[in-house]
Amino acid sequence: MKVNVQLREDGDMLRGKIEGEIDTFTAPILRDELETITIGKYSLIELDLSNVNYMDSTGIGVFVGFYKKVNREDGKLKLTQLSDRLTRLFEITGLNELMDIETLKKVELSDGNI
Repeated sequence: MKVNVQLREDGDMLRGKIEGEIDTFTAPILRDELETITIGKYSLIELDLSNVNYMDSTGIGVFVGFYKKVNREDGKLKLTQLSDRLTRLFEITGLNELMDIETLKKVELSDGNI
C-alpha cells in the first residue's frame, strides 16, 4: 500500500497527480502533502486521480478537509480523471454536488466506418 503525490506549478495553477491507494495507512501521507500547498498562490488547484486504484472513507475525509481549507482561503479545487469506482464513491456521499469533479475520459474506439 503506497500513495505518491506529484505537484507542479503551471502558471497560476497547481497541478497534482495522485497515484496508488488511499486508505487508513496512506491517507496521513496524502494529507501531509496537501498541507504543504500555499492555496492563495494559485487560481486553481487541480488534482488528477486517474492512477488512484483504491480509496476508502479515510481518503474521502482527506479530500473533504482539503476542500474546506481551499474554500476558506477563497481558492478553487478541481478533482479530475476519476475512475467509475471513485466517481461512484463521491456520488454516494453527495460530494459530487459540492466539489468540482471530472470523471475519467474514455476513448471511444471507431467501428471502422468513416
